[in-house]
Amino acid sequence: MSDSIVPAPLRQLPWRLLFLLIGVASFGAVVLYSAAGGALTPWAASHMLRFFVFLVMAIIMARIPETTYARLALPGYIIVLGLLIGVELIGAIGGGSQRWLDLGFIRLQPSELMKLMIVLATARFYAMLPAGEIRKWTAIWPPLVLLGLPFLLVLVQPDLGTATMIAIGGVTIMFLAGIPLRLFVGAGVLGAAALPVIYSMLHDYQKKRVLIFLNPEEDALGAGYHITQSKIAIGSGGIFGKGFLNGTQSHLDYLPEGHTDFVFATMAEEWGLLGGLAIITAFVLIGRWGLNVANRANSRFGRLTAAGLSMTIFYYVMINLLMVMGLAPVVGIPLPMVSHGGTAMLNVMLCLGVLMSIDRHNRGRRGL
Repeated sequence: MSDSIVPAPLRQLPWRLLFLLIGVASFGAVVLYSAAGGALTPWAASHMLRFFVFLVMAIIMARIPETTYARLALPGYIIVLGLLIGVELIGAIGGGSQRWLDLGFIRLQPSELMKLMIVLATARFYAMLPAGEIRKWTAIWPPLVLLGLPFLLVLVQPDLGTATMIAIGGVTIMFLAGIPLRLFVGAGVLGAAALPVIYSMLHDYQKKRVLIFLNPEEDALGAGYHITQSKIAIGSGGIFGKGFLNGTQSHLDYLPEGHTDFVFATMAEEWGLLGGLAIITAFVLIGRWGLNVANRANSRFGRLTAAGLSMTIFYYVMINLLMVMGLAPVVGIPLPMVSHGGTAMLNVMLCLGVLMSIDRHNRGRRGL
């Protein structure tokens, strides 16, 4: 079909990315269908419905100018910070944690939205900061306050995994903005020295997760059960997997949370190493697209935001995979567009919507 008869808004969409996202989400729905014993409910159907609703939302967001996101970055951060305070006051409690606001039609987890807003807010700060100020204290303490407030609010929910991702998102922007490397090295040394103090402040279940991560076999039927069963599921899949609907760990309920945090283990058991590599390759391609958007961006805000959001999606994938393979403590980070869950998918699609906006804005400036 000739470009002349294709509407301009359609030509401007990153179709390769969209088809890749649809492929990942569809594969996720197949895994969730199997995890439910070969049924569309309760996970697969709602998963795809949410995905397409959020995908349309991301496409609409791509039409919004990059400058609008820059103007809304700090007000949006304040709103989400207020939601986090609301969680502490009236938040719904589930699984021993207070993380959600029950809005009736959805249980909103504001901490997920903060992963996006911390990137936008810190990128906006450094975009406004004069270049000559980057090595001064005035370039350091405001972003530390921006990331420190939500970090503490999420930490007390308690949600160590999400709090860590919020901190990493802000620190990533600080690093990309040009804060001297020696400061990060010094902070790392101080952080390592403070580990005993930090450990003593953790909840008992969080301490147990750290100990079990170091030695899962110590309590294989108790606190180490998740990691042990996840390793069994992944290892039993071999290279080619046991075949669709033939998984035993998830179907016999040996694998806890096989449709959310440990969905990769459910997939690997049935689809094997090849299925795992396919998912990882897809996320690598998505990450490469995001970093290319950052490289093409013409504004400092666009470059920092695109790189920061690309890294945020990468952190989702990296932490989840390390967790399910027993290479990191269990911290409750889902696998984007594969795990069942509304707020996490919403956040990732919001990130992609902003990325598509930056990409469209810069292609438009080049006259493409």
